[in-house]
Amino acid sequence: MGSSQEAPEETPLGIPSIADPSVPLTDSYTYHSPTPTEEGPYILGVDEAGRGPVLGPMVYGVAYCPVSYKEQLEQLGFADSKTLTAQVRASLLETLGSDPANLGWSVRVLSPKSISAGMLRRPPTNLNQQAQNATVLLIREVLARGIQLAHVYVDALGKTTTYEAYLSALFPDIGFTVQAKADQTFKIVGAASVAAKVTRDAWIEGWVYEEDAPPLHHPLGFGGGEGKWVEKTGSGYPSDPNTQAWIRNSLEPTFGYPSFARFSWATIKVVLEKDAHPVEWIDDGQATMIHAFASATGRDKDRCMVTKDLHLTSVGTL
Repeated sequence: MGSSQEAPEETPLGIPSIADPSVPLTDSYTYHSPTPTEEGPYILGVDEAGRGPVLGPMVYGVAYCPVSYKEQLEQLGFADSKTLTAQVRASLLETLGSDPANLGWSVRVLSPKSISAGMLRRPPTNLNQQAQNATVLLIREVLARGIQLAHVYVDALGKTTTYEAYLSALFPDIGFTVQAKADQTFKIVGAASVAAKVTRDAWIEGWVYEEDAPPLHHPLGFGGGEGKWVEKTGSGYPSDPNTQAWIRNSLEPTFGYPSFARFSWATIKVVLEKDAHPVEWIDDGQATMIHAFASATGRDKDRCMVTKDLHLTSVGTL
Protein backbone atom coordinates (compact mmCIF):
# COMPACT_ATOMS: atom_id res chain seq x y z
CA MET A 1 0.00 0.00 0.00
CA GLY A 2 1.18 3.48 -0.75
CA SER A 3 4.73 4.38 -1.63
CA SER A 4 8.14 5.05 -0.16
CA GLN A 5 9.34 8.63 -0.28
CA GLU A 6 11.96 10.99 1.05
CA ALA A 7 10.37 14.30 2.01
CA PRO A 8 12.14 17.63 1.42
CA GLU A 9 14.39 18.90 4.18
CA GLU A 10 11.82 21.43 5.32
CA THR A 11 8.04 21.55 4.97
CA PRO A 12 5.53 24.31 5.77
CA LEU A 13 4.71 22.58 9.07
CA GLY A 14 8.36 21.83 9.80
CA ILE A 15 7.64 18.09 9.89
CA PRO A 16 9.96 16.29 7.47
CA SER A 17 7.75 13.19 7.38
CA ILE A 18 4.85 15.17 5.86
CA ALA A 19 5.85 16.19 2.34
CA ASP A 20 2.82 18.43 1.65
CA PRO A 21 0.35 19.09 4.49
CA SER A 22 -2.12 20.69 2.06
CA VAL A 23 -2.75 17.35 0.33
CA PRO A 24 -5.31 14.99 1.93
CA LEU A 25 -3.96 11.76 3.40
CA THR A 26 -5.68 9.09 1.33
CA ASP A 27 -2.99 6.41 1.00
CA SER A 28 -0.45 4.91 3.36
CA TYR A 29 3.19 5.87 2.80
CA THR A 30 6.71 5.51 4.21
CA TYR A 31 9.18 8.30 5.01
CA HIS A 32 12.91 7.84 5.62
CA SER A 33 15.36 10.41 6.97
CA PRO A 34 18.80 10.63 5.35
CA THR A 35 20.79 7.44 5.96
CA PRO A 36 23.43 7.70 8.73
CA THR A 37 27.00 7.28 7.56
CA GLU A 38 28.79 6.05 10.71
CA GLU A 39 29.91 2.44 10.71
CA GLY A 40 27.69 -0.12 12.41
CA PRO A 41 26.44 -2.26 13.83
CA TYR A 42 23.30 -0.35 14.78
CA ILE A 43 20.47 -0.67 17.28
CA LEU A 44 16.92 0.18 16.24
CA GLY A 45 13.76 0.95 18.20
CA VAL A 46 10.13 0.52 17.10
CA ASP A 47 7.02 2.21 18.50
CA GLU A 48 3.64 3.45 17.31
CA ALA A 49 1.21 6.30 17.79
CA GLY A 50 -2.53 6.15 17.16
CA ARG A 51 -3.32 2.48 17.55
CA GLY A 52 -6.46 2.99 19.63
CA PRO A 53 -8.11 6.16 18.20
CA VAL A 54 -11.19 6.04 16.02
CA LEU A 55 -9.98 9.05 14.00
CA GLY A 56 -6.90 9.63 11.90
CA PRO A 57 -3.88 7.54 10.92
CA MET A 58 -1.84 5.03 12.85
CA VAL A 59 1.88 5.77 12.59
CA TYR A 60 4.72 3.33 13.18
CA GLY A 61 8.12 4.84 13.81
CA VAL A 62 11.66 3.55 14.00
CA ALA A 63 14.85 5.26 15.14
CA TYR A 64 18.36 3.85 14.86
CA CYS A 65 21.95 4.68 15.75
CA PRO A 66 25.33 2.90 16.01
CA VAL A 67 25.82 0.72 19.07
CA SER A 68 28.85 2.90 19.85
CA TYR A 69 26.53 5.95 20.02
CA LYS A 70 24.29 4.45 22.69
CA GLU A 71 25.88 6.35 25.60
CA GLN A 72 25.40 9.69 23.82
CA LEU A 73 21.82 8.75 22.98
CA GLU A 74 21.08 8.32 26.68
CA GLN A 75 21.79 12.03 27.23
CA LEU A 76 19.47 13.42 24.54
CA GLY A 77 16.22 13.31 26.52
CA PHE A 78 14.21 10.74 24.59
CA ALA A 79 11.38 9.06 26.50
CA ASP A 80 7.85 7.74 26.09
CA SER A 81 6.33 10.47 23.89
CA LYS A 82 3.07 10.41 25.87
CA THR A 83 4.91 11.74 28.92
CA LEU A 84 6.31 14.74 27.02
CA THR A 85 4.73 18.03 25.97
CA ALA A 86 4.14 18.80 22.32
CA GLN A 87 6.91 21.40 22.42
CA VAL A 88 9.42 18.93 23.85
CA ARG A 89 8.45 16.29 21.30
CA ALA A 90 8.94 18.78 18.45
CA SER A 91 12.34 19.72 19.84
CA LEU A 92 13.35 16.06 20.13
CA LEU A 93 12.34 15.41 16.52
CA GLU A 94 14.75 18.18 15.56
CA THR A 95 17.36 16.45 17.72
CA LEU A 96 16.79 13.25 15.73
CA GLY A 97 17.78 15.18 12.63
CA SER A 98 20.65 17.11 14.23
CA ASP A 99 23.30 14.38 13.87
CA PRO A 100 22.64 12.73 10.50
CA ALA A 101 25.91 10.82 10.64
CA ASN A 102 24.71 8.84 13.67
CA LEU A 103 20.92 9.16 13.89
CA GLY A 104 18.28 7.95 11.46
CA TRP A 105 14.52 7.56 11.65
CA SER A 106 11.58 6.45 9.55
CA VAL A 107 7.80 6.31 9.81
CA ARG A 108 5.11 4.24 8.18
CA VAL A 109 1.86 6.23 8.07
CA LEU A 110 -1.25 4.06 7.74
CA SER A 111 -4.16 6.17 6.53
CA PRO A 112 -7.53 5.64 8.27
CA LYS A 113 -8.98 4.62 4.92
CA SER A 114 -6.34 1.90 4.50
CA ILE A 115 -6.82 0.68 8.08
CA SER A 116 -10.57 0.32 7.57
CA ALA A 117 -10.23 -1.33 4.16
CA GLY A 118 -7.89 -3.92 5.64
CA MET A 119 -10.14 -4.69 8.59
CA LEU A 120 -13.29 -4.97 6.46
CA ARG A 121 -11.97 -7.10 3.61
CA ARG A 122 -12.58 -10.85 3.57
CA PRO A 123 -10.60 -12.39 5.08
CA PRO A 124 -9.78 -9.34 7.21
CA THR A 125 -6.32 -7.98 7.89
CA ASN A 126 -6.81 -7.07 11.54
CA LEU A 127 -5.02 -4.25 13.31
CA ASN A 128 -2.41 -6.56 14.83
CA GLN A 129 -1.48 -7.87 11.40
CA GLN A 130 -1.36 -4.37 9.93
CA ALA A 131 0.89 -3.24 12.79
CA GLN A 132 3.16 -6.26 12.27
CA ASN A 133 3.32 -5.60 8.52
CA ALA A 134 4.34 -1.98 9.15
CA THR A 135 7.09 -3.04 11.56
CA VAL A 136 8.50 -5.66 9.20
CA LEU A 137 8.38 -3.25 6.25
CA LEU A 138 10.31 -0.58 8.17
CA ILE A 139 12.99 -3.02 9.32
CA ARG A 140 13.41 -4.38 5.79
CA GLU A 141 13.67 -0.93 4.27
CA VAL A 142 16.25 0.20 6.84
CA LEU A 143 18.30 -2.91 6.05
CA ALA A 144 17.93 -2.18 2.33
CA ARG A 145 19.50 1.22 2.94
CA GLY A 146 22.71 -0.52 3.98
CA ILE A 147 22.29 -0.31 7.77
CA GLN A 148 23.67 -3.32 9.67
CA LEU A 149 21.31 -4.02 12.57
CA ALA A 150 22.64 -5.86 15.62
CA HIS A 151 19.56 -5.55 17.85
CA VAL A 152 15.98 -4.29 17.51
CA TYR A 153 13.81 -3.20 20.46
CA VAL A 154 10.05 -3.26 19.90
CA ASP A 155 7.28 -1.77 22.03
CA ALA A 156 4.33 -4.13 21.71
CA LEU A 157 1.18 -5.37 23.40
CA GLY A 158 -0.19 -8.87 23.79
CA LYS A 159 1.91 -12.02 23.45
CA THR A 160 5.32 -10.40 23.20
CA THR A 161 7.22 -13.70 23.38
CA THR A 162 5.35 -15.04 20.34
CA TYR A 163 5.97 -11.83 18.41
CA GLU A 164 9.64 -11.82 19.40
CA ALA A 165 10.02 -15.39 18.15
CA TYR A 166 8.31 -14.48 14.87
CA LEU A 167 10.62 -11.52 14.23
CA SER A 168 13.69 -13.54 15.21
CA ALA A 169 12.76 -16.24 12.70
CA LEU A 170 12.15 -13.62 10.01
CA PHE A 171 15.46 -11.85 10.66
CA PRO A 172 17.77 -14.55 12.11
CA ASP A 173 20.87 -12.33 12.04
CA ILE A 174 19.30 -9.70 14.31
CA GLY A 175 18.64 -9.90 18.06
CA PHE A 176 15.15 -8.86 19.20
CA THR A 177 13.66 -7.61 22.46
CA VAL A 178 9.89 -7.23 22.34
CA GLN A 179 8.14 -5.98 25.47
CA ALA A 180 5.39 -3.70 26.72
CA LYS A 181 6.39 -0.14 27.61
CA ALA A 182 9.74 -0.54 25.88
CA ASP A 183 9.63 3.21 25.20
CA GLN A 184 10.12 3.76 28.93
CA THR A 185 13.08 1.35 29.12
CA PHE A 186 15.07 1.87 25.94
CA LYS A 187 15.94 5.38 24.71
CA ILE A 188 16.06 4.26 21.09
CA VAL A 189 12.40 3.17 21.38
CA GLY A 190 11.60 6.51 23.00
CA ALA A 191 13.13 8.20 19.95
CA ALA A 192 10.93 6.10 17.66
CA SER A 193 7.94 7.02 19.83
CA VAL A 194 8.66 10.72 19.31
CA ALA A 195 8.92 10.31 15.51
CA ALA A 196 5.60 8.47 15.36
CA LYS A 197 3.74 10.79 17.74
CA VAL A 198 4.88 14.07 16.16
CA THR A 199 3.97 12.79 12.70
CA ARG A 200 0.50 11.64 13.74
CA ASP A 201 -0.25 14.82 15.69
CA ALA A 202 0.75 16.96 12.72
CA TRP A 203 -1.62 15.04 10.46
CA ILE A 204 -4.46 15.35 12.96
CA GLU A 205 -3.97 19.06 13.64
CA GLY A 206 -3.73 19.97 9.98
CA TRP A 207 -6.18 17.43 8.58
CA VAL A 208 -7.42 18.24 5.09
CA TYR A 209 -10.71 16.54 4.20
CA GLU A 210 -10.71 14.95 0.78
CA GLU A 211 -14.50 15.25 0.92
CA ASP A 212 -14.16 19.03 0.63
CA ALA A 213 -13.49 18.52 -3.06
CA PRO A 214 -16.16 19.76 -5.54
CA PRO A 215 -19.34 17.62 -5.49
CA LEU A 216 -18.60 16.14 -8.92
CA HIS A 217 -15.49 14.51 -7.49
CA HIS A 218 -16.89 13.16 -4.25
CA PRO A 219 -20.43 12.36 -3.02
CA LEU A 220 -19.79 14.21 0.24
CA GLY A 221 -18.08 17.16 -1.44
CA PHE A 222 -19.16 20.68 -0.59
CA GLY A 223 -16.62 22.41 -2.83
CA GLY A 224 -14.18 25.17 -2.02
CA GLY A 225 -13.22 23.76 1.36
CA GLU A 226 -16.68 24.44 2.81
CA GLY A 227 -17.15 21.12 4.58
CA LYS A 228 -19.42 20.88 7.60
CA TRP A 229 -17.01 18.84 9.70
CA VAL A 230 -16.62 19.75 13.35
CA GLU A 231 -13.40 21.70 13.88
CA LYS A 232 -12.43 20.19 17.24
CA THR A 233 -11.61 16.51 16.78
CA GLY A 234 -9.94 15.87 20.12
CA SER A 235 -7.35 13.13 20.46
CA GLY A 236 -9.35 10.69 18.35
CA TYR A 237 -9.85 8.28 21.26
CA PRO A 238 -13.51 7.24 21.72
CA SER A 239 -13.45 8.38 25.37
CA ASP A 240 -12.45 11.95 24.45
CA PRO A 241 -15.49 14.33 24.76
CA ASN A 242 -14.35 16.37 21.74
CA THR A 243 -14.02 13.19 19.70
CA GLN A 244 -17.46 12.07 20.83
CA ALA A 245 -18.89 15.44 19.74
CA TRP A 246 -17.18 15.12 16.36
CA ILE A 247 -18.69 11.66 15.87
CA ARG A 248 -22.17 12.90 16.80
CA ASN A 249 -22.10 16.01 14.65
CA SER A 250 -20.13 14.94 11.59
CA LEU A 251 -22.43 12.15 10.43
CA GLU A 252 -23.96 12.57 6.98
CA PRO A 253 -27.01 10.27 7.24
CA THR A 254 -26.80 8.94 3.68
CA PHE A 255 -23.05 8.78 3.04
CA GLY A 256 -21.77 8.30 6.59
CA TYR A 257 -18.44 9.79 7.68
CA PRO A 258 -15.48 11.31 5.87
CA SER A 259 -12.36 9.18 5.52
CA PHE A 260 -10.88 10.83 8.61
CA ALA A 261 -12.88 8.25 10.59
CA ARG A 262 -11.94 4.59 10.80
CA PHE A 263 -15.27 3.21 9.66
CA SER A 264 -14.29 -0.32 10.70
CA TRP A 265 -14.30 0.74 14.39
CA ALA A 266 -17.25 -0.42 16.50
CA THR A 267 -17.71 3.16 17.75
CA ILE A 268 -18.50 4.31 14.21
CA LYS A 269 -20.55 1.24 13.30
CA VAL A 270 -22.88 1.74 16.28
CA VAL A 271 -23.67 5.33 15.29
CA LEU A 272 -24.19 4.39 11.65
CA GLU A 273 -26.61 1.62 12.59
CA LYS A 274 -28.49 3.93 14.96
CA ASP A 275 -28.62 7.25 13.11
CA ALA A 276 -27.73 6.74 9.45
CA HIS A 277 -30.27 6.03 6.72
CA PRO A 278 -30.80 2.30 6.14
CA VAL A 279 -29.70 1.09 2.70
CA GLU A 280 -30.89 -1.99 0.84
CA TRP A 281 -28.61 -3.20 -1.95
CA ILE A 282 -30.31 -4.89 -4.90
CA ASP A 283 -28.15 -6.25 -7.70
CA ASP A 284 -30.46 -5.47 -10.62
CA GLY A 285 -27.74 -6.24 -13.14
CA GLN A 286 -27.27 -9.79 -11.97
CA ALA A 287 -31.01 -10.41 -11.81
CA THR A 288 -31.43 -9.06 -15.35
CA MET A 289 -28.58 -11.20 -16.64
CA ILE A 290 -30.00 -14.35 -15.05
CA HIS A 291 -33.39 -13.57 -16.56
CA ALA A 292 -31.85 -12.94 -19.96
CA PHE A 293 -30.06 -16.27 -19.96
CA ALA A 294 -33.18 -18.07 -18.81
CA SER A 295 -35.42 -16.54 -21.48
CA ALA A 296 -33.03 -16.52 -24.44
CA THR A 297 -34.01 -18.73 -27.37
CA GLY A 298 -32.71 -19.55 -30.82
CA ARG A 299 -29.36 -17.99 -31.79
CA ASP A 300 -29.14 -16.02 -28.48
CA LYS A 301 -29.77 -19.02 -26.27
CA ASP A 302 -26.14 -19.56 -25.16
CA ARG A 303 -24.77 -16.04 -25.74
CA CYS A 304 -23.90 -13.63 -22.93
CA MET A 305 -25.48 -10.18 -22.66
CA VAL A 306 -22.30 -8.38 -23.76
CA THR A 307 -22.16 -10.16 -27.13
CA LYS A 308 -25.86 -9.56 -27.70
CA ASP A 309 -25.69 -5.89 -26.75
CA LEU A 310 -22.72 -5.32 -29.08
CA HIS A 311 -24.27 -7.47 -31.82
CA LEU A 312 -21.21 -9.73 -31.99
CA THR A 313 -21.72 -12.98 -33.84
CA SER A 314 -18.14 -14.33 -33.74
CA VAL A 315 -14.64 -13.65 -32.38
CA GLY A 316 -13.71 -12.52 -35.90
CA THR A 317 -15.91 -9.47 -35.43
CA LEU A 318 -13.40 -8.16 -32.88
